[in-house]
Amino acid sequence: MYSYGESKYSKSSICKSLLIDFQFIITFILINTLNKKGSYRQKHMAKNGEDIEAREEKKPFVKLPDEIKSPFELGKVLLIDKPLHWTSFDAVRKIRSAIQIKKVGHAGTLDPLATGLLIICTGKFTKNINEYMAQEKEYIGSFTLGAVTPTFDLESTPEQIKDISAISSDLIHLATKKFIGEIQQLPPIYSAIKKKGTPLYELARRGEEVELQPRTIFIKSFEITSIELPVVFFKITCSTGTYIRSIANDMGIELGCGAYLSSLRRTRIGSFKVEEAIGIEEFMATL
Repeated sequence: MYSYGESKYSKSSICKSLLIDFQFIITFILINTLNKKGSYRQKHMAKNGEDIEAREEKKPFVKLPDEIKSPFELGKVLLIDKPLHWTSFDAVRKIRSAIQIKKVGHAGTLDPLATGLLIICTGKFTKNINEYMAQEKEYIGSFTLGAVTPTFDLESTPEQIKDISAISSDLIHLATKKFIGEIQQLPPIYSAIKKKGTPLYELARRGEEVELQPRTIFIKSFEITSIELPVVFFKITCSTGTYIRSIANDMGIELGCGAYLSSLRRTRIGSFKVEEAIGIEEFMATL
């Protein structure tokens, strides 16, 4: 307990110390509150009967030394290779907890079933997030012909199975040409786009009818890299705001047999490449 009468410390130094301690306590409470909400990854593990406690050993909270924490507060750009079944916010949550600062954000969402480059900004560099989000994106992945899903990917079960015996390599390559350049795209109803503050996926899960509005996007290139029917592999370069799930679904419509996205990996954002990124655990080991 501080003794203001006899302490060798000045009132100003005591107040400063109290303020630092208070800020640390607030940050600690925020981090733990966010962690208690759970994550998509934890829910996926629980759904599949995996032992979350065994996979994620709980460690006692240890305050990060200032010499490690300060550079993140000043601002850093982290290139993370997002794992499968993690949401983009799962990655943000993990890093925020590790570096013990509040200002952490990502520059462009990757779906849970996608992997690859995720730009995470910390501290003062979070003000640059919109700049990174606006940059050109590159993806590789695959879509599966002969069925559709409500989410346009494998988050939901394939349905409306159709015969694809008439689908040739030439037809697939020809269909891609209709997606090159500036086009109007309808986003998936299961998306994070908000209507009056509520994400569309929440409205969809409640069974509410949602009127989707097309958005202008730009597809710079759409290359078919391999065909192993019913799976078609591709590489695509596009503008921000492009839903690759919608591209897969629309390819199915164009071919008349249905299609859904079966894998996706983001390989580039602007000049940043996934080869420069590190995994979550690898990042944790640097602290």
